[in-house]
Amino acid sequence: MSMSKRLGAEFFGTFWLVFGGCGSAVLAAGYPELGIGFAGVALAFGLTVLTMAYAVGHISGGHFNPAVTLGLCAGGRFPAKDVIPYVIVQVIGSIAAAAVLYLIVSGRVDANGHLFSATESGFASNGYGAHSPSAVNGVGGYSMQAAIVIELVLTAFFLIVIHGATDARAPAGFGPLAIGLALTLIHLISIPVTNTSVNPARSTGVAIFQGTWALQQLWLFWLVPLVGGVLGGLIYRHLLEKRD
Repeated sequence: MSMSKRLGAEFFGTFWLVFGGCGSAVLAAGYPELGIGFAGVALAFGLTVLTMAYAVGHISGGHFNPAVTLGLCAGGRFPAKDVIPYVIVQVIGSIAAAAVLYLIVSGRVDANGHLFSATESGFASNGYGAHSPSAVNGVGGYSMQAAIVIELVLTAFFLIVIHGATDARAPAGFGPLAIGLALTLIHLISIPVTNTSVNPARSTGVAIFQGTWALQQLWLFWLVPLVGGVLGGLIYRHLLEKRD
């Protein structure tokens, strides 16, 4: 498959992940009385990966996430020379999805006649401390240490699931289902802590439009998932993968 088609698949896959996952959080999660809540957002993220893994996974591998790309490289499943192009197009796809989502939600007026503000709402951005979803009016919330630990552990396990579900020994055709369900579980665990990243591209698109604290804390949601992805890839490669 040509690189242009592979990169196109990664763009659309990442766009769908951010638009579907973050879109559900921004547009539907807090809708009065009928909101889908944390569980609905978690399911939405899982469904975006499941559907696009089936749709374009055979073209690009269905990464949609720099941590996945780097983790698969560490696991010996992806060539190092293709990592940077994949990461670049994943970030572009995320920004494009966040821009479309912003265009939609910026037309919303609340019951008091106030226009939607991405800065004030958080715009589904990832954060810790005062910007953790568990904080109330900027007080409380999960610490930076908690954010580091949960993002590291969950990204590592996500890569273990991805490697295992796509192993030649695994049942054929079920990889996207296992991966999508794993991402749903990851969100069910960690939305209250960091709003769940495990994906630097996902964090970047919405952070740009939030514009303040989300950009200041974005470093953590790049560094930790990338390290976690590499860790998960190495664990599977050296401890779990069958050697010929």
